[in-house]
Amino acid sequence: MVVYSFFIFDRHCECIYIRQWLNTASSAAQPLSRPVTASSAATVATSVVEKPTAGSRLSMAEQAKLVFGVIFSLRNMVKKLCGPEDSFLCYRTGHYKLHYYETLSSLRFVMLTDIRTESLKSSLHQIYVNLYVEYVVKNPLSPVEHAGGEGVNNELFELGIDSFVRTID
Repeated sequence: MVVYSFFIFDRHCECIYIRQWLNTASSAAQPLSRPVTASSAATVATSVVEKPTAGSRLSMAEQAKLVFGVIFSLRNMVKKLCGPEDSFLCYRTGHYKLHYYETLSSLRFVMLTDIRTESLKSSLHQIYVNLYVEYVVKNPLSPVEHAGGEGVNNELFELGIDSFVRTID
């Protein structure tokens, strides 16, 4: 399984964490040269999840806005069609599969993978419980609110995400 990217959105609909990996022939994801947080997302440009072409370059901030717009629209559509009991979990296109998990505190975890990947709802829940809560929420130096584009900047969290993504099968 190949993981393309991972996003965390807070309750104010702001992207507080972005991480992208390169798509290689091997099943292990290779991280980009450095993780990108929301504060530096506007200055870093990478290719879209789909196969890159000359005109398909988006900044990470633009990509995060597009991803949030898609999950916001699809989640609202699912609620209107199926009722409030059902929830949006994932969707698939010809190039990638988007996995979605929302916490009770309105944190939204989104992972883009290859199309053959099974549902990662439990994996996203594990990331929330075992990594985000342990390394970000319980960290007294980490801000409670990530206002003004200040994202999650925690080295242990980033290392945990990398090692977790390498073990997902």
